[in-house]
Amino acid sequence: MNSIELLIKNFSSLPGIGKKSAARIAYYLLKADRNYSVSLANSISEARERVRNCSICGNYTENEVCDICSDTMREKNTICLVEMPQDISVIESTGVFKGQYHVLMGHLSPIDGIGPDQLNIKQLMERAVRDSISEIIIATNPSVEGDTTALYIQKLFEEKNIKITRLASGLPVGGDLEYTDRLTLMRSIQGRLPL
Repeated sequence: MNSIELLIKNFSSLPGIGKKSAARIAYYLLKADRNYSVSLANSISEARERVRNCSICGNYTENEVCDICSDTMREKNTICLVEMPQDISVIESTGVFKGQYHVLMGHLSPIDGIGPDQLNIKQLMERAVRDSISEIIIATNPSVEGDTTALYIQKLFEEKNIKITRLASGLPVGGDLEYTDRLTLMRSIQGRLPL
């Protein structure tokens, strides 16, 4: 495999990038200004070196604690539970939610070998008690795995004095939060219901 084929193969392994799009990107980079290609490669490498998970919520950050967790103006007693760090920026784009976040880093999927121990569920339970959380908004994706994860979380907190809610309808079943438009997501947050 030559270097062009390898470049196309690597781009096509990215989510949402097919072989044709991968080829277009590869050929664009080959004809683009060399400085741009080098800058792109350096920014990817630098991000991989500097970005880590927040020690409190699991969001991506370059610091020990992310900007949201260190913001003293945010509500401290409400947590929005998401599957992945990119879901936070989608919810933040609505400007509606002013609480804290907790990132599971995935969802339950026994077929793929992902159980509760592979997710940040234990940390959520510890944090809920430590920080006197009064509500957990479950914002997992509206899919079979997301719903299974939501029900599992609900069961864990049944005996606790914590309100458990789920994003309201309006989100497409089988879709990902990352691709949901802002208005639909905003209505889902505002119209959330007890689980």
